[in-house]
Amino acid sequence: MGYEFTLADVEYLTSDKGVAALSAVDGRELSTRTRLSDIGWARTRFGDRAAPLVETVLARRKAATKLEGAHGLLLTDDAVQQATPSPVAAHRARRLAGRQVHDVTCSVGAELAALVGTATTVVGSDLDEVRLAMAAHNVPAAHLVRADALRPVTRGTTVIADPARRSGGRRTHDPAALQPPLPDLLDAYSGRDLAVKCAPGLDFGKLGWDGEVEIVSLDSGVREACLYSPGLSEPGIRRRATVLRSDGPTFEVTDEMPDDIPEQAPGHWIVDPDGAIVRAGLVRHYAATHGLWQLDPRIAYLTGNALPDGVRGFRILEQLKYSEKSLRQALTHHECGSAEILVRGVDVDPAQLRPRLKLRGDRALSIVLTRVGRTPVAFVCTPSR
Repeated sequence: MGYEFTLADVEYLTSDKGVAALSAVDGRELSTRTRLSDIGWARTRFGDRAAPLVETVLARRKAATKLEGAHGLLLTDDAVQQATPSPVAAHRARRLAGRQVHDVTCSVGAELAALVGTATTVVGSDLDEVRLAMAAHNVPAAHLVRADALRPVTRGTTVIADPARRSGGRRTHDPAALQPPLPDLLDAYSGRDLAVKCAPGLDFGKLGWDGEVEIVSLDSGVREACLYSPGLSEPGIRRRATVLRSDGPTFEVTDEMPDDIPEQAPGHWIVDPDGAIVRAGLVRHYAATHGLWQLDPRIAYLTGNALPDGVRGFRILEQLKYSEKSLRQALTHHECGSAEILVRGVDVDPAQLRPRLKLRGDRALSIVLTRVGRTPVAFVCTPSR
């Protein structure tokens, strides 16, 4: 459990004295090595204010790579953990541009910060009055109200919700175990335009959802699923994978795209599709768009004779029926000294396999372990980057 902030803490942290004190505490290292001495210093200098000051600085540092402008935000550790990364929130805000939007679980306002740049009106609500006070500081342009997410307090707005994904201290994939429960949330806003953020591993089959499910990744990490009601979706689209990159263009794959791909021998390259594409069940659609095909119809690895632009791939040097002995011999032949090991469809632990390969060479290679039909197969490859 992190520090429990109070309204008095928020008032102090936003005062001139609080801002100056935050700056002073931020000048400390606050690392594992220095944490005790730095907290002692803060207690000596700021007394009872030390705890909220230290917690705020640590939360800001934790959020620095996740939330835009984190250095000036008021945050709690829990809020940082659940907050949507700024690029993902910005993507959703673009989808909802020009609308009146109400975030019914706004917490400290991470989502609101993106919405105020695209929506005509932004309302945020939460039951936690301390987080609402933080949101008022973080996003002064939003209209805030204390309210239960299951009791609508606006009309005609597009609703966003982000139910808490932990139950009893553990992450849950049961829609009914979220807070508020997802079925109750859908009932409360039945007939409204609604976007609900969820964990990518949630069992959507239990919902009977008739809108769109979008899986979003950022820099190769799957970040969230978002349920969009029919009024927020393009006609005919039920599944979408959105791939966001900090260093390249965004692209999307939907189930409206063609999914006809050939069945043939491996090409020159192997491609491991982005996790959003795999989670959304759109591997074949992505492959068809880029002239690729599957190594096996039940395995997500793709192959082809050319790489899609900006995609990391693995150029095949050798294909062999997998056994540790045969793979070890192949890697010795290719003078492999270090190996990246990718596994799908076979029961192999890369961490346990790597030392048993006894690599001795000076080349860095990639190994793709999978199966084609019922046969376990190893591909020795050079990575594109």
